[in-house]
Amino acid sequence: MSTPFALTDVTLVTGDRDGTVRPATTIVVDGEGRIAQVGAAAEVAVPAGHRIIDGSGRFVVPGLINAHTHLFADGKPLPPILLKESAEALVAAFMHSPPGGWMVKRRTRANVSTQLHSGVTTLRSVGDVGYEVVAVANEIAAGRYVGPRVLASGPLMAISGGHGAPQIALVSDSPWNARRNVRRSLRKGVTAIKIAATGGVTDARVVGEAGRPQMTEEEMTAICEEAHNAGIVVAAHAQSRAGITAALRAGVDTIEHGASMSEEMIELFRDNPRSLRGFSALIPTLQVCLALIKLDPELTGINAVARANAEIIGEEMLRGVADAIANDITIGMGTDAALTHVTHYNTWRELDLLVRFGGLSPARALHAATQENARILGLDAVTGSVRTGLAADLVVLDAHPLEDFRTFTAPHCVVVGGTVIERPQVTRFAEIDERLDTI
Repeated sequence: MSTPFALTDVTLVTGDRDGTVRPATTIVVDGEGRIAQVGAAAEVAVPAGHRIIDGSGRFVVPGLINAHTHLFADGKPLPPILLKESAEALVAAFMHSPPGGWMVKRRTRANVSTQLHSGVTTLRSVGDVGYEVVAVANEIAAGRYVGPRVLASGPLMAISGGHGAPQIALVSDSPWNARRNVRRSLRKGVTAIKIAATGGVTDARVVGEAGRPQMTEEEMTAICEEAHNAGIVVAAHAQSRAGITAALRAGVDTIEHGASMSEEMIELFRDNPRSLRGFSALIPTLQVCLALIKLDPELTGINAVARANAEIIGEEMLRGVADAIANDITIGMGTDAALTHVTHYNTWRELDLLVRFGGLSPARALHAATQENARILGLDAVTGSVRTGLAADLVVLDAHPLEDFRTFTAPHCVVVGGTVIERPQVTRFAEIDERLDTI
């Protein structure tokens, strides 16, 4: 139960693709944390016993949805020694040890709180050390503390020597072993599944490894079938035409990162018979790649191989966004939080980069992070919009977000499931923010 309240006389920015704005709006929230009324302030009668929150001069948007997060780190660059291949096994061993597990869960709790206080009321993890995010999601759902709605993937699905292995992955090398890993994760309570379809940038050993196909179409099909049987959306890290095509054919629901598109890819994004809902979506993550490309490697901590791969992948990613816009493919929003220079409080930067580098309008960028992400994740009957019957997930801002997304750096308040967080606070990393401001 939450305290019923009414947010009066705000300017509602709906989050639709047209950028619809409704001035002088009142939003009434009931004791169950749901939106009971939305309408013109002059016409909405606030029920007796409701707390009144005066929103005059302020703007409200649906709570943001971050569809691509990791929660095991905070976005600070790792010490170079930990990025060396020789340290890989030691890092993995510590992360999976009891002290490492305690540390990772503690970080997870802190990072989901940071996401919430920056305006993210729903998030999806897409690659965890173990099942620590499942545990935190359950604690939030049980009311032990206030947090965002969390879809938790557990470890991602990878091949031997593949992207994310061994630190944050379950490894398999056949369709039946891949199926077994999904079944294991479902038993642990995951509400999302993530595949490493191709190589990645940060753990590549040679130039060209990022984007190289890794998991076969048959292996990914097995994973999708198991997840879809449980009604769960499947994401795939995929950074090349070949890798994305195989993932889409297998029935993957969201392509993370992306690349330039062939006609077959375009058709499969629009109409994918093996996906859970008949279509697939693109989740660009411009923030992480642009930071690796635009900032000095001495600041990001990456080596020459990773930098070269980032250049290749970054160009392909931007082409993929352009192709998606040109062909009206569903575009969502995710930040790849936890990776170097992608903090948990800078979700607004992804929206900004989608506009400045990706070519989306401000309205469509906000739409991707609210209504569209809710539809992609199957949550549009729960959240993503400000309408009667949905969860009261709201962000109240002091300035018009479609004129400058930077207003999300200091929300006036955040509402999650009807619980009001007034003057939310996050711990910022000044050096990282200064560097990102140069992009």
